[in-house]
Amino acid sequence: MARGIVAIDGPAGAGKSTVARQVADRLGYLYIDTGAMYRALTWKALMLGVNLEDENALTALAANTDVALTGSGEGQRVYVDGREVTEEIRRPEVSRAVSLVARVPGVREEMVCLQRQLAAGGRVVLDGRDIGTCVLPWADCKIFLTASPEERARRRWLELKGKGYEVSFEQILAEIRERDRIDSQREVAPLKPAEDAVVIDTTGMTLPEVVEKVIRLCRDKGCEPVERRGDGS
Repeated sequence: MARGIVAIDGPAGAGKSTVARQVADRLGYLYIDTGAMYRALTWKALMLGVNLEDENALTALAANTDVALTGSGEGQRVYVDGREVTEEIRRPEVSRAVSLVARVPGVREEMVCLQRQLAAGGRVVLDGRDIGTCVLPWADCKIFLTASPEERARRRWLELKGKGYEVSFEQILAEIRERDRIDSQREVAPLKPAEDAVVIDTTGMTLPEVVEKVIRLCRDKGCEPVERRGDGS
């Protein structure tokens, strides 16, 4: 079985993607943003006007959509049917709808299959909601990042403000709480830490502190950095 598989799970706004990118870069591993994959499908569903309560329609859409990730770290790009949607999938309307799409069993079946294919070679860092519990329960290192709803809402609010979106903190906080409710209560692969995951509450922690802690845990689990050649590659 491939080695060097790191699973980072947690609720919306916990900083999973940012931490996972930096951890992957430090280890020299491939970063796989599974949340972006669900966002990509959600973006397409919104563009086509698909009813987000119609599970059959969403399952069919997932089966007939090509979602691709290229590059890694901060330079990773997301494509839907050959069109780049890296920025579009981060829009507030996608954030509000993604949990409705991700809870559909048929959608998750399609996505999990693709995620396992991407991780098959090992030396990967994946972040999401159910990587350690469902997608890759055999992962070498399982981390569950969390923070208070208020702290996660503050981070998301600042991120969106920085991108020019006019949103209120109260609205973001309400959306965070609603996503937590949907993600934790869905029938298939609900949001929860794996039994053998290390839970890290990042409230009050800086990003470098979180990254360093995760790196130490990865190395404790045998996920050693890839040796880079002297030419910098």
